[in-house]
Amino acid sequence: MYVTDHILPALPAPSDSKGVLHWLKTNLFSSPINIVLTLLGLLLVYKILPPIIDWVFINATWTADNSAECKGEEKGACWAFISNRFGQVMYGFYPPEQFWRPNLAGILLILLTIPLFFEKTPKKVILGGFVLVVFPFIAFVLIHGGYFGLSTIETDKWGGLMLTLIISFVGILCALPLGIILALGRRSNMPIVKSICVIFIEFWRGVPLITVLFMSSVMLPLFFSGGTDFDKLARAMIGIILFQSAYVAEVVRGGLQAIPKGQYEAAVAMGLSYWKSMFLIILPQALKLVIPGLVNTFIALFKDTTLVLTIGLFDLLAIVENVLGSDSAWLGFHTEGLVFAAFVFWMFCFAMSRYSMSLERKLHTGHTH
Repeated sequence: MYVTDHILPALPAPSDSKGVLHWLKTNLFSSPINIVLTLLGLLLVYKILPPIIDWVFINATWTADNSAECKGEEKGACWAFISNRFGQVMYGFYPPEQFWRPNLAGILLILLTIPLFFEKTPKKVILGGFVLVVFPFIAFVLIHGGYFGLSTIETDKWGGLMLTLIISFVGILCALPLGIILALGRRSNMPIVKSICVIFIEFWRGVPLITVLFMSSVMLPLFFSGGTDFDKLARAMIGIILFQSAYVAEVVRGGLQAIPKGQYEAAVAMGLSYWKSMFLIILPQALKLVIPGLVNTFIALFKDTTLVLTIGLFDLLAIVENVLGSDSAWLGFHTEGLVFAAFVFWMFCFAMSRYSMSLERKLHTGHTH
């Protein structure tokens, strides 16, 4: 028997267990059924993909002054429909000479948010609190005006992608803490608090969002004194926040139930009060477990903002489909508008999804050993 007294160099992996050919054999041609499915998939891509590329890119019209320049037997998509009305697509009916105000608010948000993605950023908690608590008021002053010499731009002129992002940001920002409180209340040992939270959650989960928007737009002003002019956008936001908080509450409640009972007992054994044990021990673990569910809820909220059209607010999809579609210079290009809106929504939703996945890996979500 031969025994070595030093570490031997690692041997390379077998040639048949690595490389492109190995991946193709393992994933696409591992069995007769997989071979047939792969070939059918390639045939389907061959039939569908070239016409799509031809319509979207090759024969597309990128610059034109009116719809007549886009029409033709061999012409593809007319993206000039979007580029000529890009300001309206982004900002709705917001005055063009005031575009710098929402642009400045967006740039400030990006500059404040970027440092939060780096682990070595000093005082990250303070910066995050500033973004969540203080920045919304700064953005409102910039976009709405009425202070510091800025002209007032009423919310009925807000629209497009700007309105979609505002509703989504405010909805997520307010629904998360309210949902956490409702989840804690539903698991409370106090019967009255638990009953109130259960009724609230089940009521809002059982009503369609479009009904909630109608209720907030029509019925909510009835609860105020006569002559009170309650902003339509604020009414919609209140309805969306209450509706979404019920779903957030159920997601968070699932995370609270997944925490082992020993964690609760350990918090009590350490002499921590209820709120300290929740915010220092239980909730951090529960929120890590429900990151996918929370992000899925936020993505649903982002897409549901399109329903605000029903109460007269023109978000991105409404601007593209209803307003620009009725423009006499660009009639007949609904497909391009819908494709553009779908791409924008997909881009934001995909970004949220990928960030949640990276956040899961960073926080080591799960109980793997």
